[in-house]
Amino acid sequence: MKKAGSIFGYGICTALCIVIVFPVFLLAVLSLQDGTELLKAVSPLSGNGFSRPDMIPLYPSVENYTQILLFSPEYYTVFWNSAGMTAAVLISQLIIAVPAAWAFARFEFRFRKVLFDIYVLLMLLPFQVTMLSQFILLDKTHLLDTRAAIILPAAFSAFPVFLMYRSFCSIPAEMIDAARIDGAGEWRILFGIGLPLGRNGITAALVLGFLDMWNMVEQPLTFLKDKRLYPLSLYLPMLGKLSGSMIAASAGTLIPAALVFIIGQDSLESGIVSSAVKE
Repeated sequence: MKKAGSIFGYGICTALCIVIVFPVFLLAVLSLQDGTELLKAVSPLSGNGFSRPDMIPLYPSVENYTQILLFSPEYYTVFWNSAGMTAAVLISQLIIAVPAAWAFARFEFRFRKVLFDIYVLLMLLPFQVTMLSQFILLDKTHLLDTRAAIILPAAFSAFPVFLMYRSFCSIPAEMIDAARIDGAGEWRILFGIGLPLGRNGITAALVLGFLDMWNMVEQPLTFLKDKRLYPLSLYLPMLGKLSGSMIAASAGTLIPAALVFIIGQDSLESGIVSSAVKE
């Protein structure tokens, strides 16, 4: 009976994995199809009746990728816009969130619990709630329609502080007390003990931060008017109707996110697990 339950559970998980992975597989297949095959595959979207796409391209072609990589210079503009803004946000979050999370986790000070609850509340607020206040602030500081309008609000995000805080809380207090007895200063303890032992939470925050910033849509639509500053996530609608170039660009958008997730998967899982543990 137990074995049958395990087999049933594995079957359900396998079916769910197939459902989740199938769109990615279909994207890869369609991106390698030539114009005729692709037109047949997407004909239902244009109201021309049902047509089952070929799971294996009859005439595999890299024409769609060639069009994007060799004949679409604007693709590189939006790609490096995304890469630059994402890197700036992640570096800023490391500089700001690591000391903040360490202070909340390892120091006792007045109103500590209240301040941390405010952090959690800010983390729960969606962008639509804070959009107007951010817009007004960026307008008053003349930062609208600049990369700083995307980078600065995200740099002070409360979510990475929450993830890192939980990882820092799991460090044994005895180890930190022993370091203080040996004469180590607080910054040395942070860099020598906090960062190595809290790396799962830090990595989880970086991976989730990358995925969030790489796929951001609402922030650039709200704060940017100059299309030369648009990130990669807004490039696809600029291509117009569904085409091979759009599908190839979609695959190019997915690849960096998939690589970051695969590389940081173990740390991401450990960081999320530690963040779910109550104090």
